[in-house]
Amino acid sequence: MVFWRKKKNAAEQEQEERDDKLLHRTDDPEIGPSTDYEAEINEDVKHELNQSEMEVIDELEASPVPKHTPAGDKQEKEELSDHTNEGGWLSRLTSGLTKSSHKITQGLGDILTKKKLDQDMLDELEDLLITADLGPKTAAKVVEEFSKDRFGKDVSEEEVKLALASAMEDILKPVAKPLDTSGAEAGEPFVILVCGVNGAGKTTTIGKMAHDFVIHQKKSVMLAAGDTFRAAAIEQLKVWADRVHCPIIAKDIGADAAAVAFEAYEKAKAENRDILMIDTAGRLQNKQNLMEELEKIIRVLKKQNEALPHAVLLVLDATTGQNAYSQVETFQKMVNVSGLIVTKLDGTAKGGVLIGLADQFGLPVHAIGVGEKIEDLSPFSAKDFVNSLVGVAEV
Repeated sequence: MVFWRKKKNAAEQEQEERDDKLLHRTDDPEIGPSTDYEAEINEDVKHELNQSEMEVIDELEASPVPKHTPAGDKQEKEELSDHTNEGGWLSRLTSGLTKSSHKITQGLGDILTKKKLDQDMLDELEDLLITADLGPKTAAKVVEEFSKDRFGKDVSEEEVKLALASAMEDILKPVAKPLDTSGAEAGEPFVILVCGVNGAGKTTTIGKMAHDFVIHQKKSVMLAAGDTFRAAAIEQLKVWADRVHCPIIAKDIGADAAAVAFEAYEKAKAENRDILMIDTAGRLQNKQNLMEELEKIIRVLKKQNEALPHAVLLVLDATTGQNAYSQVETFQKMVNVSGLIVTKLDGTAKGGVLIGLADQFGLPVHAIGVGEKIEDLSPFSAKDFVNSLVGVAEV
């Protein structure tokens, strides 16, 4: 029995030796010594390993700069340059309103198959204006004004366009008012609270307006990232602040928006800034929370000065068409909206909504946007707008 075990052990030993030869060839390099030990590091090396980012930057001969690409630099230079004399605003407006203008002019061509203006033609014209989002009341008002002294008479397409443009301009003229930023007391900034639903172009509009204030009006501006619900809104506003070269007050996502507004106002006042623009949240899916947040911002500002904010602007996306009416009604209940900015008119055939808004609410329209570039946001001109909308030459 013992002999058999010895034999077995010997056989196992021989097998292990054969396995070892296979795993460790005689020509293999020797295994190095273990490095599993506590290395001794002197204080200088420890300091280098534990240097802070600021210490590293301080030791650099040149400070690091953000990465740039030639294409990106070229685009930013193009967007920030002065395009005043390149084609002109009227040219960009006409181009931007192409969809809306085409809908109306094509419709007029289909309606004016006969020369004499009768009731059937007026009914069709009213329907056309309703489809262009003027709204039933405003469309009826425009057609009634247009038909005065013309009913039963021969009319040409050009005459109809001019008459429609005149009737629409009468509605828009009273609301075409540039934003006046001269109402602040001495030593205080003019405070603008900017509202609007998410996606309306609120943050971009703030950036474009800040650019105009700084570059063309030579005013000092500060931005406040009051939409603390969305990280993207905060980051986007920071990018605009950097491009326009103006300071921004921003806190972490979820911070108290009223606290952001208060801190921004205090800092803008201390730095003697001309204008403070405050971005706000636009979560209409939770109207109660949004209303409470906007009310709190205004309440905090009024504690500093009862006249604050000096302006409450509502940014509207023209592509929403008739939904813009309900947005105005909703925000009017939340805050005392003092003026409108209508954006994205280039992306819709619903440009007529602006006429309906003016007729129904009578709120000043300070500016309109017809593109993504900085110069595509401009003060609102009733005459230029209606001429471009119905496709007539400037008269």
